Amino acid sequence: MTTALFTHPECLEHQTPPGHPEQVARLHAIEEALCGAEFAALQRHEAPLCDDEDILLCHPQGHLDAIAAAVPASGSRALDADTHLSPGSLSAARRAVGGCLAAVDMVMAGRVRNAFVACRPPGHHAEQGTPMGFCLFGNAAIAARHAMERHGLTRVAVVDFDVHHGNGTQALLWDEARCLFLSSHQHPLWPGSGKSDESGAHGQIRNLPLPPYSDGKLMRAIYRAEAWPAIDRFAPELIVVSAGFDAHRDDPLAQLNWRREDFAWLTREICALADRHCAGRVVSTLEGGYDLRALAAATAAHVSVLMEAGA
Repeated sequence: MTTALFTHPECLEHQTPPGHPEQVARLHAIEEALCGAEFAALQRHEAPLCDDEDILLCHPQGHLDAIAAAVPASGSRALDADTHLSPGSLSAARRAVGGCLAAVDMVMAGRVRNAFVACRPPGHHAEQGTPMGFCLFGNAAIAARHAMERHGLTRVAVVDFDVHHGNGTQALLWDEARCLFLSSHQHPLWPGSGKSDESGAHGQIRNLPLPPYSDGKLMRAIYRAEAWPAIDRFAPELIVVSAGFDAHRDDPLAQLNWRREDFAWLTREICALADRHCAGRVVSTLEGGYDLRALAAATAAHVSVLMEAGA
């Protein structure tokens, strides 16, 4: 077995205005980073389009209808100051969801041990009826619900290490006792949520706020003390990762000082937990990361470790 990579050219058709940090060039940078000989063993797949029923695992019909109705025939339409639609945005968002679900299916079938979904737009800020923070649909949360509702899992862990709190994933999974949601993020920082006392309807949400200008050393200490023990106690049958690479010290949207090695360490630890509890099953999906060189380097480190674990 090895690692599956899901992406699709239609994810390049989600166009944002000039100067927007969540840009097409992000996927180009990742594609270039993963084209070397060391990544030749990746199983490369096109992300399929998801169905309405997949999105409805987490969002109401009204949310899907509102986004579909807002897609412009040309140009760009702002849903808020950060979140924009272009003619190709809905198909791209359906590919992002569909890639996550196909990755779950492949991992659960034992065809690969783990997978990375390199699609956009990202998803972890989208709430039940509110697109926000560059996100339209809750990709990681939908993947978790798909694993529970359609594969019969009773314990799915979602680990979000994006520099911004995954407010959308938290909201979508707030009442879900079968899912442990764990988020590390800079605090204070937009969107302002993610305090340590936000614990979910069943105590299954764990937030790990990190102070601005802290580094990987503090992050590792907090994960060792709080995150990994919580996952060990939960004993997940699958781990879903919201892989945001904007905690890198070169990222322009935040002030954490992680390095490439910190993302590799996080990935290695997550894979070790998956080995202990769920036959190595990990599905990772792209979230943030807006300095293109840092994004490329951190993504390559992340996927390299997934491949080592998946071999």
